[in-house]
Amino acid sequence: MGETTAAPAGSGAPDGLRLVSFAPGLDDAGQAADARTRNWFDAVDLGFHEERTDESRLPALVRAFQRDGRTLTAVYDDAAPEHAWDPAVPVATYASMVNDLNVGGTLLPAHLVTAVTVRPTHRRRGILRRMITTDLAAAKAAGLPVAALTASEATIYGRFGFGAATSSAEIQVDTRGGLDFNAPPAGTVAVADAAKLQALAPGIFRAHLQRTFGALGRQHSYALRASGAWGQESTEPDKGVRGVIRYDSNGVPDGYAAYKSLGWQTEPHTLKVIDLVAAGDEAYRELWRYLGAVDLVERVTFGVAPVEDPLPWMLANRRRYRVTGIDDVLWLRVLDVGAALQARGYFADGAVVLDVTDPLDHAAGSWLLEARGGAAAVTPAADGDRPDVPRAALGVSALGSLYLGAVSARTLASAGGIRAGEDALDMLDAMFSAGPAPYCSTHF
Repeated sequence: MGETTAAPAGSGAPDGLRLVSFAPGLDDAGQAADARTRNWFDAVDLGFHEERTDESRLPALVRAFQRDGRTLTAVYDDAAPEHAWDPAVPVATYASMVNDLNVGGTLLPAHLVTAVTVRPTHRRRGILRRMITTDLAAAKAAGLPVAALTASEATIYGRFGFGAATSSAEIQVDTRGGLDFNAPPAGTVAVADAAKLQALAPGIFRAHLQRTFGALGRQHSYALRASGAWGQESTEPDKGVRGVIRYDSNGVPDGYAAYKSLGWQTEPHTLKVIDLVAAGDEAYRELWRYLGAVDLVERVTFGVAPVEDPLPWMLANRRRYRVTGIDDVLWLRVLDVGAALQARGYFADGAVVLDVTDPLDHAAGSWLLEARGGAAAVTPAADGDRPDVPRAALGVSALGSLYLGAVSARTLASAGGIRAGEDALDMLDAMFSAGPAPYCSTHF
């Protein structure tokens, strides 16, 4: 990994800040995080208002990050004043990794951005812009068609071409007296051995990923947290986590849920679902049948349910189900229009020309998109090409929001993100939004 010096935007000269990218590492004995990695974690903890990570727990984090294939980026201020925090601790952080995104037509490798922090003392010096533009350029050069992130703040990333592309629902289910379902039970559910669930979870999630439009591959920590080997906010074990596994009629595991009680002091007594993954609708229903039958529980909550959730339609009394919030999850940024659009599946045959603007120039241009039989061809289009085909103008952030079809082209046009006639909007909605709603339960 190389080292470069970052300068404020527009300054034309370095100001003592250094930008360095490196792999997370352990010391020579392999028993502790190396100093550079430890200091990076310290800076991330500061940026996200977390307690300082216990150094004895850092090696587990480092190994998990290594399994994820993460690259860490740090910005250092070597000119820190006397009495300031150790200048070896970065003033800004950033990380990236690659995982698969289900775009309907295929599993598309996506460049994932995470752990973005800039210390308040170093704002408005072009640090974030330098980190993200350098990283996105490298991702495109590496042949990755899209970048993605989950945003802690909603106003930051639009100017870099990201658009909100999926959402999830926070739900509460009233389970007093148990839940009744419209369909009879199928398959079996068993309480899980924690260590075996940890080993089993990635394979079940892979089956979910392969069938679920909008799903994103997961980092190593998910299986650890589902099994209770890690807590939700630390690498300390969480002994309150319980797990169940669902088996289909052939005895094959095809779903799991991890949950914990919020304590007897919580009124009504509540189970919080930490993770729930199903490789099919039947498995999803049977996991909820189990959760709705747990004794001494009056409410079950889940923070990342599908917005288009089949659960209330599975229940004999759908009024037991309540949505308490909707949150955006995945933000997408198209880097290569041709590769991204050709990778996804389409729900109608047709053609449209997209005139895309991009402040970073990765996706700028005009593109003819022609879909047939669920697949598409994408070619550059010049002014005046194919006058028989409707045309739409949009920014790259709107393209990111449209890409998985979670929002209609007509809604984006109403919001000013797309400029197009009725024929183009009808065509875009038929092609992009007429199929299943995307669902992503992976945060990173």
